[in-house]
This record gives sequence, C-alpha cells and structure tokens, in this order.
Amino acid sequence: MQTRAGCCCADGAACGDVADSGASSSGRACAVIVAGGVGRRFGNPGGKLLVPCAGRPLMSWALAAFDAAASVGHIVVVCRSEVRDEMLARAIEPLHLATSLTFADAGAERQDSTISGLAAVPATCDVVAVHDAARPLIEPETIDAAVAELRAAGPEVAGVVCGQPAIDTLKLVEMGEPGTRFTGTPDRARYWTVQTPQVFWTAELHRACEKVRAGGYLGTDDASLVEHAGGTVLGFEAPRTNIKVTVPEDLPLVEALLRERR
Repeated sequence: MQTRAGCCCADGAACGDVADSGASSSGRACAVIVAGGVGRRFGNPGGKLLVPCAGRPLMSWALAAFDAAASVGHIVVVCRSEVRDEMLARAIEPLHLATSLTFADAGAERQDSTISGLAAVPATCDVVAVHDAARPLIEPETIDAAVAELRAAGPEVAGVVCGQPAIDTLKLVEMGEPGTRFTGTPDRARYWTVQTPQVFWTAELHRACEKVRAGGYLGTDDASLVEHAGGTVLGFEAPRTNIKVTVPEDLPLVEALLRERR
C-alpha cells in the first residue's frame, strides 16, 4: 500500500428493487456495509451489530454516517438472510434514511461478502466504499474526504484506504514452546494500521474480485484483493477513533465517544 495524506429496500420496495431516495446515484459512490459476521469474539449469541450502543443498534451509526455523506448515492447492506428482517426493523427503518438501500447475502468469507455486495452496486455508481458495520464511529466528513481523494488521484490509482501510520512498536514473533518468542523489531515507519471504509473504483474492485475468485486467493481485507490483482492502493489518514467493536470491552469506549459527539 502506498501512502498519501438485494432483497428488500429501506422504504419497503419489492425484493431486489432500489428504493427512490429522491436523488440520482449517478456519478456518486455506493457504500457496501458488510454486516455478515456472527460476532464470535464478542460473545453475544445474537451477534454484536444489533447490540444497543448510545441509544441505537450498533450498526445504525455507520448507516447514518453513510446516509449523511454527500458523496454516497446508494447503500448495500451485506448480511445473513436469516437476520435481514430483524436488521431492517431494528437498525434501518427507524433511521428513515434518505439514501436508497438494498440487501445482499453474506458469504462464507469476508471477500465472499464483498463480492456479493459488489454485485448489488448500481451500474451508475463508479466508486464503491466498503465498510465494516462494526465501525460505528466513522463520520460523513471522513467518507467524503476519502472518496474525494480517490477521485483526485484519478484512474491510475485503484483505491484509497482509511488508516494511520503505526505508532506502537511492532515485533516479529515465532510461536512455540515455551511461548511466543520475539524474533525481530521492524521499522514501524514502514507500517500502517488500516480501517474501513476502503474506497475503490467499482471497475477495479470488480477486476480484483474476478481474479481472486478464479485463482483461489484469500485476502485479509479488500485492499489486499486489489493489491493482489496489481492495483495501486493509497493510504488516507483518517481519525484513530474509527475503531472496530470486536470484543465486549470495546463497547463502553465506543459508546462514550458517540455520546460525546452529541
């Protein structure tokens, strides 16, 4: 990475239709909100995305941010089919979104969910912003700035990924007995920690997904798929507060930060 600063719609439209938001998605980005995880590390039998957080289900915060982003013309929520109705009733309909929204089915792996969501992106959206539903602290200004960064970079750049330069000391490790052994200390100036959204030209992400599907490559994030396909990805420095809720102890911090914004 190079560095540089459906099945149902929100308005109750028929399965597979795009709800009328009152504005065209042409020339705007489509947000693909990946909400397909089961939250094993969080430890809640129903997952974490509908857990209450600062007065809303956790995933509602990210949806509201993308709805408020001027650069976004459509939203695709990627989730398991068995939770779709509950997500719609609890996390989506109460928001009264102005942006059209459709669903796509989650896959077995994260990249399978991305591929599924990408298939639901309207043809009029030339940019796609893939985001983890469990990152509720994303702000509309960050979304718009990342999309603008990609557009300014032009077609020679395939994507822009939100993140920050690493600030912690990093260690190379070797696992074994009697425990984890440090084997080296790399120069952290050469490392970033990355978040979402990860923003790509829609055609470039399509190309990358086709290549990894044909070759059996399994990436760790969406940017790794594009990198594997030979695309150039830039880092976009975003707020460090855009953390992901992974384990229960993340929730109080996220909730405090959300309440502080009000």
